[in-house]
Amino acid sequence: MGMKIFIVNAFTETKFGGNPAAIVPLAEWLPDKLMQAMAAQHNLSETAYIVPQGDAYAIRWFTPTVEVSLCGHATLAAAHIYFNHLGYSKDRITFHSQSGPLNVMKRNDGKITLDFPANDPVKIMSLPAIEQGLKVKPVAFYQSSFDYMAVLENQKEIENLSPDFSILSQVPSRGLIATAKGDVADFVSRCFYPQSGINEDPVTGSAHTVMVPFWAKKLGKKKLSAAQLSGRKGWLDCEWMDERVLISGNAITYLEGDIF
Repeated sequence: MGMKIFIVNAFTETKFGGNPAAIVPLAEWLPDKLMQAMAAQHNLSETAYIVPQGDAYAIRWFTPTVEVSLCGHATLAAAHIYFNHLGYSKDRITFHSQSGPLNVMKRNDGKITLDFPANDPVKIMSLPAIEQGLKVKPVAFYQSSFDYMAVLENQKEIENLSPDFSILSQVPSRGLIATAKGDVADFVSRCFYPQSGINEDPVTGSAHTVMVPFWAKKLGKKKLSAAQLSGRKGWLDCEWMDERVLISGNAITYLEGDIF
């Protein structure tokens, strides 16, 4: 059985920036083991599979090692494919997921906006494994339903991080967000997911459902600019809507091909 595959760089305007995601549109679900094996073969931080569901679509996301319940960059990449390659004519598309319905809108400026549930983090006590893994003492620690979050002193500390992933992989969560007030944007971050088979994710949309409520309260503003300072870098426009978070960015198609 042949299948189409697209690779899209999300949250970037440059050809080799942002976060690459593999998008595989399907008529019906494949066996879970096969979808996981394909994601391992692609070896990108996420492979998204999409099937029609009524007037909308269902979406599932797989890292090279596990299925996850929410992924921002691969959802943005999937919407980009439907808007630009698969003849989808409306300006809004709904993906049904393990995290509920996710509405995605095409903007007039060419960006795509994700409408995701907010994931307000809760302050917690210090976690020695995070300090040891990051090799720096965070200002504060938080926990969301997916990840831990470490707040650092400034952007330079974020840029200089060189984590010990063998230690971070022992932290019992999906992964770790490291964030600080930014110089190039309202806030900056880097995100580490060795527990999920990804040492550093280039740009993490779902992590911004955690950071946006935090920084909106901290900075006293609902509209924020964000930069993820991985080697590939990513840029996001964000807005806190209390129970929801709007996350906008560009996307570029890198590859269209066939899976045999």
